[in-house]
Amino acid sequence: MALSCKTLVASLTLLTMTGCTIIPGSHFEGIESGKQTEKLEQDLEKVNIQIIDSTLINQQKQLNTRTSKPSNLAGIDTSDYQYKLGVGDVLTIGVWDHPELTIPAAVQRTAEFDGFRVQADGTITYAYAPNIQAEGKTVQEVHAELVKRLSRVIEDPQIDIKIVGFRSQKAYVTGEVSKPGVYPVTEVPLTLIDALNQAGGLTELADWKTVTFTRGDKTEVIKLDDFYAYGDISQNRLLKHGDIVHVNRNDAQKVFVLGDVKRAGTVTVDRYGLNLARAISDAGGLNESTADANGVFVLRKRDYEQDGVIADVYQLHAKNVAALVLAEQFELQPHDIVYVTSAPLARWNRVISLLLPSIATVDSIDDLAATN
Repeated sequence: MALSCKTLVASLTLLTMTGCTIIPGSHFEGIESGKQTEKLEQDLEKVNIQIIDSTLINQQKQLNTRTSKPSNLAGIDTSDYQYKLGVGDVLTIGVWDHPELTIPAAVQRTAEFDGFRVQADGTITYAYAPNIQAEGKTVQEVHAELVKRLSRVIEDPQIDIKIVGFRSQKAYVTGEVSKPGVYPVTEVPLTLIDALNQAGGLTELADWKTVTFTRGDKTEVIKLDDFYAYGDISQNRLLKHGDIVHVNRNDAQKVFVLGDVKRAGTVTVDRYGLNLARAISDAGGLNESTADANGVFVLRKRDYEQDGVIADVYQLHAKNVAALVLAEQFELQPHDIVYVTSAPLARWNRVISLLLPSIATVDSIDDLAATN
């Protein structure tokens, strides 16, 4: 049994790396069984096998506790935020006690329609104050310049300026949100989280873990889950003109449930996570007449180049009643493979033997993956 389990482990490790579908009866050419066996034994030394028990669950909980603490709680300081005017923005300007300098409100016309638009050369023109530079200036700076100009003809002018049309600066929210589109950057600071909320929030098909944030030619991954789940406000960003926030689909947030279950296929890891018990349940449960309850494996690919380990393999002895509790506490990760063997395990030896040639070398695995 121990040797068969190791053989199955090596075979399933192959599946995690190639993503290929192997059909019993197929075969691989050019590799002899002796070489297969020798390479298999070598690869088994690169697989980390663990039993899913209370000790492992406690270790994972401690690890999650350590990694879930946000590394930086520094938020966005908007205390000194000031909107800078741009071409296309519209202002209303009024001078107290001088109605001749104020455009009267008209029926069926908006303040934006009657306002002063920042022209292509970045200026606005007002009575007695032509060609005031507005682009790149704050309202306060334009106000000061207007007071200076009008003081030449009006004693102590009291001027009121408001922005009634924000047309120069925009941020974009795309992907799996309820209302993707263009959102103006205004005098009220717009953060990444604000923009997602204005876009109606994420859809059911959205990846709740991360979003991509692009500014210019630089793109970074924002850990959205760290913000919502752990309060890591360092994941937020103050948006500027041209910024793009993209919400991916959760297609990659999948776990593969294979083997002797009623509905083999993929199960989505949603925003609340996914445990082993639910993954098996969503696959219809084990085939009671043929499945080996002690042959429930979870395979998790590792970075071989970094630590010399091909995969972590976890085995659940599901015949034990306590295992059901353990399965509910064992959290899966995207791209995990849950594999349920048949009883007896020896029935899978033929399929396993067909898989062995693919783990002859790392290069041959990469070549196989490229052709599937």
